[in-house]
Amino acid sequence: MIEFTVIAYEKEDGKSPVEDFINGLDVKMRAKMYGLLSILQDKGNTLREPYSKHLDDGIFELRCKVGNNIARVLYFFYYEGKIILTNGFVKKTKKTPTEEIRLAKVRRTDFIERMG
Repeated sequence: MIEFTVIAYEKEDGKSPVEDFINGLDVKMRAKMYGLLSILQDKGNTLREPYSKHLDDGIFELRCKVGNNIARVLYFFYYEGKIILTNGFVKKTKKTPTEEIRLAKVRRTDFIERMG
């Protein structure tokens, strides 16, 4: 069985926007998100709804809800069990904003190019 590792995307300058997003969440949401990240690392590509959902072209969302607040972290799978977290957002509409999916794809392309 594959062992999965969750990795936060980093820009070339070493900053991690997705880590900043998660650390900026309120205490309860952050705790739940870290719990879900742990489940994602354990289950990997077998994690399904209500925790995870495929959005488009290999981009998935990790779904976190506390009360009426909803947060999402987008990610993709990379070689050797690596799960790359690309970006996060607080959800305010029914559908995941296309701009967030586009950003995840841009960061995926950047990550793959820099990994060689």
